[in-house]
Amino acid sequence: MNYFGNAKSVQALTAYEVWRNRFLQDRLRPAVGIAIFFALTITVYFMGEAFFVRQDFKNIYLYTSAAVEIGLLTCFVLQKTSFGQRYPGLLFLGFSWSLTVIIQLGLAVAGSGELPIFTWTLAFLIQATLMPVRWRLHLISQLGVLCCHIGINLVLNLSFAKYTAFRLTGFYLYLFWFCLICDLSVYWYECLQRKEFSTRRKLESAYQQLEVAEAKYRSIFENAGEGIFQSTPDGRYITANPALARICGCDSPEEVTAKFTDIERQLYVDPDRRNEFLRSIEESGTVSDFESKIYRCDGSIVWISEKARAVRDSSGSLLYYEGLMEDITQRKQAQESQRLFIHALSHDLRNPVAGMLMVLKNWQTKTGDAIAIPRSVLDRMIQGSEQQLRLINSLLEVHAGELGGLFLHCDRLDLRAVVEAAAADLEPLMNEAQATFKNLVPDDLPAVNADTTQLWRVFSNLISNALKHNMPGLNLTVSAQIINRQKDRINSIRAKQNIEKFPIPNSQFPIPNSRNSMIYCTVEDDGVGILPEQCEHLFDLYVRGYQSRHSVGLGLGLYLCRQIIGAHGGEIGVISSPGAGAIFWFTLPLAENGS
Repeated sequence: MNYFGNAKSVQALTAYEVWRNRFLQDRLRPAVGIAIFFALTITVYFMGEAFFVRQDFKNIYLYTSAAVEIGLLTCFVLQKTSFGQRYPGLLFLGFSWSLTVIIQLGLAVAGSGELPIFTWTLAFLIQATLMPVRWRLHLISQLGVLCCHIGINLVLNLSFAKYTAFRLTGFYLYLFWFCLICDLSVYWYECLQRKEFSTRRKLESAYQQLEVAEAKYRSIFENAGEGIFQSTPDGRYITANPALARICGCDSPEEVTAKFTDIERQLYVDPDRRNEFLRSIEESGTVSDFESKIYRCDGSIVWISEKARAVRDSSGSLLYYEGLMEDITQRKQAQESQRLFIHALSHDLRNPVAGMLMVLKNWQTKTGDAIAIPRSVLDRMIQGSEQQLRLINSLLEVHAGELGGLFLHCDRLDLRAVVEAAAADLEPLMNEAQATFKNLVPDDLPAVNADTTQLWRVFSNLISNALKHNMPGLNLTVSAQIINRQKDRINSIRAKQNIEKFPIPNSQFPIPNSRNSMIYCTVEDDGVGILPEQCEHLFDLYVRGYQSRHSVGLGLGLYLCRQIIGAHGGEIGVISSPGAGAIFWFTLPLAENGS
């Protein structure tokens, strides 16, 4: 047994009965009002007849009209009370019988056995027209007055002599069909009302369910962590949620739909990605894990991943695309941090290992089973191995921080000693390249506040890059001076170094990041030089010089130099032109008590 279905049916029936009673109460008010006015006019009429035609007038008619008026007024008063609100059916019978039974009683008192067909039919028509519900009440009201008529005439032995049997039968037949038509009209109207009420209830329930579903969808749409969108085939966003607005750097979804009207050119960094997006959906109907770089509203660039599908109508025509967008910038950065760790490890360890391998191969050419190694060479090999271990540890720290910032072990250190250590580790490579190296860092230069290992990496990378990207016979010079914020001071130092042919332009003028003076270091070569357009991006990730197109490296060294110098609070740059050599410069802070 479907208890839930039965419960819903009972609930719907109860609701309909409540509505029906309220409808009856509402219709009783105008019906009683009309009847009161009707009875009042009849009373006035009888009063006029009593005044002007006194010899034939029966006062009982006037009293009967007054009784009808009193009965209707009683119904009018009771419908305002709790009794009338609770029992509207009794008020309906009171209304009906006030117009029919009271008149019949008046006729009986007057000794008349007439059938007031006109009054009855008028009363039945009014109640069927104004109160077309509860057809059983209508039938009871009709049977009640008919029984009253027959019963009173029989009890009082009133004569039906003035009516022939045929005429009396015709009266009753007319009354039967009139009441039947009234009752059927009420019944059919109530059936229609019941169906309409049931349909309206179902429709309201459907609307409520739709509102609940819409509210759930709206909540999911508004609070989703992923961007939800709908876009037209011609490249306009027609729907966007708040998450999509945040990904695109907009203040609201409305700004997204208003701003991005040409997704191909306004959104994607690479406009061809839009064509790839459309082609993938055209081929398979959907696209998944579609990764692209996009422009945000502020001009910044982020990585996104899209999942989308094509929405078509019943005829197969394309309506729009809908899907999800996710910001994967952090994931991409993490992946790059891992491609970066591996290559940084190979890059920074290549030079020391290559130098040590050259020394070992040189000793391998010695004759005899026992080879005597000078203590100085052994010390150098131990220092190289320790340096490699420090490099591995520092690279692990870089990887752990995902290049968000280097963890520095800063201390007071002698810059000249760091340069000498880097040059000593690269001595085999410089010998192979027939390079000449000069360390012009003054012995009395104040100590700098820096990480020894990381600073060694900077000098090692700058020197090895110069060796790698130039022909043999290169001249290399490393120098350092104290500078302040004044540009003319820097240029005067450079003039003393006889490098005034490379004046520092405003765009590359190093601005110290603290109030103290800085150390200005240079690594200069007389090699082939670098194109100006390459100088602008030389320190970016995976950028290599034009001389290294056949190199196995990925342009990581200068990027790491910029990361290291930036972590120390300094700046780095390059001054060069083709055929005139290159000067790589960077700044470092002095130790707190250095001067």
